[in-house]
Amino acid sequence: MRVLLINCLIFISSSVLAKTVTVDNVRIWAAPDSTRVVFDISGPVKHKFFTLSGPNRTVIDIKNSRLVKINNQPKSQDKYLKGIRSAIRNKNDLRIVLDLKKPIKHKIFQLQPNERYGHRLVIDLFDTEIKQVKKDEPRKEIKKDTQRPTKLRDVIIAIDAGHGGDDPGAIGPSGVYEKDVVLKLAKNLAKDINKERGMRAVLIRKGDYYIKLRNRIMKAREHKADLFVSIHADAFRDPRVRGSSVYVLSKKGASSEAAKWLAEKENSSDLVGGVSLENKDELVASVLLDLSQTASLEASIDVSTHVIKGLRKVGKVHKRSVQSAPFVVLKSPDIPSILIETGFISNPSEEKKLSDHKYRKKMSLAILQGLKGYFRDFAPEGTLLSLRKHIIERGDTLSTIAQRYQISANRIRKYNRIKGDLLRVGQTIIIPRNTDT
Repeated sequence: MRVLLINCLIFISSSVLAKTVTVDNVRIWAAPDSTRVVFDISGPVKHKFFTLSGPNRTVIDIKNSRLVKINNQPKSQDKYLKGIRSAIRNKNDLRIVLDLKKPIKHKIFQLQPNERYGHRLVIDLFDTEIKQVKKDEPRKEIKKDTQRPTKLRDVIIAIDAGHGGDDPGAIGPSGVYEKDVVLKLAKNLAKDINKERGMRAVLIRKGDYYIKLRNRIMKAREHKADLFVSIHADAFRDPRVRGSSVYVLSKKGASSEAAKWLAEKENSSDLVGGVSLENKDELVASVLLDLSQTASLEASIDVSTHVIKGLRKVGKVHKRSVQSAPFVVLKSPDIPSILIETGFISNPSEEKKLSDHKYRKKMSLAILQGLKGYFRDFAPEGTLLSLRKHIIERGDTLSTIAQRYQISANRIRKYNRIKGDLLRVGQTIIIPRNTDT
């Protein structure tokens, strides 16, 4: 009897171990610089993979597995993936072949179940050639001389829609995804910004795909952004909670990031405030980083204050003052960065509002109003927005105008190429923000 029981246990154990895992679904997320392929699987799998050329393809062999159906194929605009096919191998195993458009590097890993998905096998495809990121050069300052600058640049604002691709973010009561509404709002905001003279928006995420958090910061720095704005929608277990809020990086988050930058400065080609940390001793690097972070955080708080004023005109503000948290996307040491929670998607009313184009348009204009208010006072030197216009009224003289703007009359005269002291009523002159004579 004991022998029979042992044999039964062995048989049951073997059956459990030999249970066939099914690949139930395939999802493909194509980004501009990578493609993610996600296989939804019924349980953990043993797998191996390799690449082949002529033609280029990646082969994944999954032990003791079956594919239910490949119901997705890559779109034509996918830069890396041409197609997906499969076949049974050794009667029990599954071979999946990714037909590629070019040689690639790849990363393959498994993910444990979460609230939305079960077990997953993930393959990330990206270029074999590592982009050589040029060291950022500090923007050329407008020379403090008597010459009027011939060309001024736009203020650049990086707009980052949170989540994306396999990461839907928060999900509303009726099934609305955070990743979808924030992308639509980000596109609205970028469009509105680009209508403004002297302002230009760049979208960090343009479609339904995921970008790693630190890569979002890197993209903003590649565009030499003057401001980073991350758009999100909040969620809470109590569906009655509602309202928008604005976050900046917490001091704790800034301290941990400073330690990271200082630890990696020898291997980093990044610039902080226009100065590389490379080849600087620890004390000098620490001082430079502290100065840059302090300036960026102060600017972030100023921007957030202006944005909150704008948001109050649209609806309820959940937190009336600027909040702080150690969000990764806010950790750029030299770019003022803010995170806007546009509302609680877990609140049925706000989920409905965020899904409405007209409401998103109102929110976009409210955020823009806040950004314009900030740059009206603190536009970076050398930008169109850093210039102030003054329309000559009856009784105006160069000396009274100079006194009003606390700048020398000679500076105004030479900047505007005015000969003598003659001014015409209705004439528009530019008052440079640089107060040096």
